[in-house]
Amino acid sequence: MELPTLAPLTSGAAIAFLPFALFIGGWVAWSDMKLMKIPNKTMIALLAVWLVVGLAAVFLTGFALQSWAWGWVLAAITLVIGFLANALRLVGGGDAKFATAMAPFFVGADWRYVFILAASCLIGAFIVHRIIRRIGFVRRATPDWISWTSRDFPMGLALAGTLIFHILLTIPGAF
Repeated sequence: MELPTLAPLTSGAAIAFLPFALFIGGWVAWSDMKLMKIPNKTMIALLAVWLVVGLAAVFLTGFALQSWAWGWVLAAITLVIGFLANALRLVGGGDAKFATAMAPFFVGADWRYVFILAASCLIGAFIVHRIIRRIGFVRRATPDWISWTSRDFPMGLALAGTLIFHILLTIPGAF
């Protein structure tokens, strides 16, 4: 059985998704840096955006219905992989769940691009986080943030960046 060729996000769909991705991604990054937890509400919110805004994008921007539907399949596959990775203690549960909620937005994308983008966001987020947590006024302004003293890294920061940059890179002239 051959998998269908799926159309990626249209620029119109990306524009529709962007404000929601910025808000939810910011929420995820903030929560993970402050509490080292990604709330389940963020995953529900992002999947609701895929459901509602995604369907609107199908009818209003020419985003392919088949790609929207396959986004749900991609989320299900990511959920299984994330569950296994969490069981093996490779990733945190919140990280796995947020990756599941992010997955539909990458439908039709070239996986080489996705891996390069994700790796770039991970490296960039790690470096920026490690630098910023050493800045005195930042630490004084956010003294209760767990990620400043944790040995673990708040992956929500990198995941949120990956989602937001992916959507931005889909919009012509965004950079």
